[in-house]
Amino acid sequence: QVQLVESGGGLVQAGGSLRLSCAASGRPISNYAMAWFRQAPGKERVFVAAISRLVGSTDYAGSVKGRFTISRDNAKNTVSLQMNSLKPEDTAVYYCAADVRAMVTPTGGSYWGQGTQVTVSS
Repeated sequence: QVQLVESGGGLVQAGGSLRLSCAASGRPISNYAMAWFRQAPGKERVFVAAISRLVGSTDYAGSVKGRFTISRDNAKNTVSLQMNSLKPEDTAVYYCAADVRAMVTPTGGSYWGQGTQVTVSS
C-alpha cells in the first residue's frame, strides 16, 4: 500500500502563499487519485481539492477555488497544493489522501498522511 507524508506547512500572514507537498512511497502515485483535505480546530475534516488518477482532472471546494491549485508529478511521486491569497479561515491541519478510484470524492480517500499544520495570521 502507499504511504503519504505531507510537508510545507507553517505560519504565514493573510494574503501570503504556501506550497504543500505530499510525498508517496511504497506504490507509484500514478495508481491513485489524490486529494487534499483539511481539519480546523473543533471541526470535521473537509475536502479541499482533488486530482484524478488518469487524466489529471481537478476539483476544488468552493471556498478555495481560484486561490488553491492542486498538481501531481508522477515522475517524482508527489502531489502539491499551491495556496495563494491565504485567509485566517484557511488555518487547519492539511491532509493528503489517496484512493484507487478514478477520483477522490469529498467523503475521503483510502490512504491518509499524518497532516501538516497551516496557520494564517490576520
